[in-house]
Amino acid sequence: DRTMTTRLMGFETLHYNVVAAQMSRGKSERAAASAIAAIAATVGRLAMDVCLFMSQNFGFVSLPDNLTTGSSIMPHKKNPDVFEIMRGRCNRLQSVPNEIALLTANLPIGYHRDMQLLKDILFPATTEIKRTLSMCDFMLAHLKVNAGILDDPKYDYLFTVEDVNRLVLGGVPFREAYRQVGMAVQRGQYRPTREVRHTHEGSIGNLCTAEIRRKMERVMAEFE
Repeated sequence: DRTMTTRLMGFETLHYNVVAAQMSRGKSERAAASAIAAIAATVGRLAMDVCLFMSQNFGFVSLPDNLTTGSSIMPHKKNPDVFEIMRGRCNRLQSVPNEIALLTANLPIGYHRDMQLLKDILFPATTEIKRTLSMCDFMLAHLKVNAGILDDPKYDYLFTVEDVNRLVLGGVPFREAYRQVGMAVQRGQYRPTREVRHTHEGSIGNLCTAEIRRKMERVMAEFE
């Protein structure tokens, strides 16, 4: 019963023309694959950031020993294997829309058995992004942000904008505040106040971890 199927699946109407129905094959799968690839791009960049920020050059974050592995030769090293594999999987998922496009690129009008292969591409990708989001959620719950990193003098200049804004809020014209802080840096006399007061909409710190977690849970629910 095509009418009942259309109603139960929430479509506005059914495809009356059989050729139109056949020609929609590949397009719908490609749209779904593009959504998966977009999510994978974001998660992949997050995984890259974690791998980078766990390195000795940064040391911003850390993971417990049971969620890392040791190096084959360097006894001091902890490898963020889960995020490295996550990064690789996300990179592969971003190729799925192109794989579907190439599969359907030279097909003439009508149905062809080639289209059966679309399921072989899209279904595993859907399972993979769900698994990746679930693992990302688990790993982030165990990620520790290392306190006191910004106490290192090499990060002093991160606070120059804060000090310019502080002077402006105190009545100093922005141009003059900019000049004062810039000259202090050039003379080697700049000492940051280290006061961060982000209160405006969209500023760093206004989106808490709990909100990010809820957003990720909503995204995962949409794949169920």
